[in-house]
Amino acid sequence: MKTALDPLLNGFVNYEYWVPVPRMMFPGVQEFLNSYQARAGDAGVDLLGHYMAPLAFAQMQVVAQAIEATGGFDDASLSAYARGAIFDTVMGAVSFGVNGEWARPRVLQVQFQGISGHEAGQFRNGSRQIVVSPPDFASGELIFPYAQARSAG
Repeated sequence: MKTALDPLLNGFVNYEYWVPVPRMMFPGVQEFLNSYQARAGDAGVDLLGHYMAPLAFAQMQVVAQAIEATGGFDDASLSAYARGAIFDTVMGAVSFGVNGEWARPRVLQVQFQGISGHEAGQFRNGSRQIVVSPPDFASGELIFPYAQARSAG
């Protein structure tokens, strides 16, 4: 979809779960992506591999670590453990709040900037999807107003 819309995306703000920006390059994420992207490419799916794969893998890492720590599959034990644990994942350190939400916001707000042409490669390094929020993961500034952001593309 990104390559089909090309420069029309410039200035738009949308959400992502992971993009390849310096503050999101947690230990293990590049190795995971290298493996995933090779397999996805062979299958002809998920050209970039950024949208859901790192988050889904991190979710399974949380489950695996909780099972290992509790020694089983009991829901009550797993949820009690998860409430107080910090999990080491390809999405960085993950912990949960009292209602099961992420203790630290993880959904990224990104602005498309500088997109030209239909080449998927321009989305591989995080230089076209600028993380503007949350501040802990920001990779650049929001260009505002929208007309200014469109002309900057």
